[in-house]
Amino acid sequence: MGADSGSQGPPMDGTARAPYGIRLELSRTEINRRRAQEETPEETNVMTSPIAGGVDCDLHPAVPHLTSLLPYLNDYWRDQVTTRGMTDLVSQSYPTNSPITSRPDWRPAEGKPGSSLEDMKAQALDRFGVSYAICNPLYGVQMVFSEDMADAFCRALNDWLVKEWLDKDQRLRGSIVIPVQSIEKSVAEIERCAKDKRFVQVLMLVMGDMPLGKRAYWPIYAAAERLGLAVGIHAGSNYHNPPTSVGWGSYHIEDYVAQAQAFQTQLTSLIVEGVFARHPKLKMVMLESGFTWLPSYLWRLHKFWRGVRMETPWVDRAPLEIVRGNIRFSLQPIDAPPDPATLNRLFDHMQSDELLLFSTDYPHWQFDGDAVLPEGMSSDLVRKVMIDNPHATYSRLKSAVTQETTQ
Repeated sequence: MGADSGSQGPPMDGTARAPYGIRLELSRTEINRRRAQEETPEETNVMTSPIAGGVDCDLHPAVPHLTSLLPYLNDYWRDQVTTRGMTDLVSQSYPTNSPITSRPDWRPAEGKPGSSLEDMKAQALDRFGVSYAICNPLYGVQMVFSEDMADAFCRALNDWLVKEWLDKDQRLRGSIVIPVQSIEKSVAEIERCAKDKRFVQVLMLVMGDMPLGKRAYWPIYAAAERLGLAVGIHAGSNYHNPPTSVGWGSYHIEDYVAQAQAFQTQLTSLIVEGVFARHPKLKMVMLESGFTWLPSYLWRLHKFWRGVRMETPWVDRAPLEIVRGNIRFSLQPIDAPPDPATLNRLFDHMQSDELLLFSTDYPHWQFDGDAVLPEGMSSDLVRKVMIDNPHATYSRLKSAVTQETTQ
């Protein structure tokens, strides 16, 4: 660490920068763009509208009740659910009556928000004109401790998703929910579900039993890379451990705010453990992670990586370069001031227009009305976020589009 103190060192991407990667000079193009914004501020204060043909990378179909999975369980597990009197598997990540769990106008009169395909069509798919939408079921199957029970429930959940959602709307794609309690069973479930090309992603939670970069998880990543699946890391927890690094809090807000810290911890683990050195083609998507923390986090990680890089020689690329090549972030939630100029400066600090993927986070409450995109985004960035970036991230989605257009 001492060798790093007081020295500017190499910048994160090879250009002239001050410490922590801050630009020393702005390019002429950047200067002209900022002058134009200052001269015509009213142009950046208009609500940015979605464009047709986008890909919604984060929707949450809700399992109405545990009995909804009974048709997809074998005789043994159906009997177990009935005999044990199991009624539901509801995680505390999204309490039913919490305002953030559902927008008021997306909350049904009866049942769970997100449990109706017709509501999803009207409120998200049709409303925002998407061509494809990726379903990420957040159901408490990851919370149980039994490997066998988790495996049975994950299989049932994935089969339920196919029959009740993917088969009923050709725009829908799915994420494979895996029983992370068993790496062997997780790989088997990935291989089973991957035969259906409508599955484009493997879904994991950001808070689990250990850091996601640990080598025990690598067979999961190897299977995903081999089968052309992205790995989605979603906000949430199996609640086997406290959601904060200092123990259990008292209120839901503590859990919710701590999610961003968990994403930073997991991203550090994935990078320094060498996941992307072993699996260079693997794409990981941080879902509901937020992204406004990314520049300052990367500046800090880059500084310490330079200072102690001798302990992780397999990390042969700067953290920013690894993030650019392998990591993506869903758009919602946007933890930023509403001022368009401030948000555009943040986009500049991210140093890439390929990191963000369009998402509505349906039915969670992250925005009002049709304001799914923040104000002041350029038309080029809107297209990148809504169409180009998702297709580049999800290789199966891209091949599905190619296949459909050739028929």
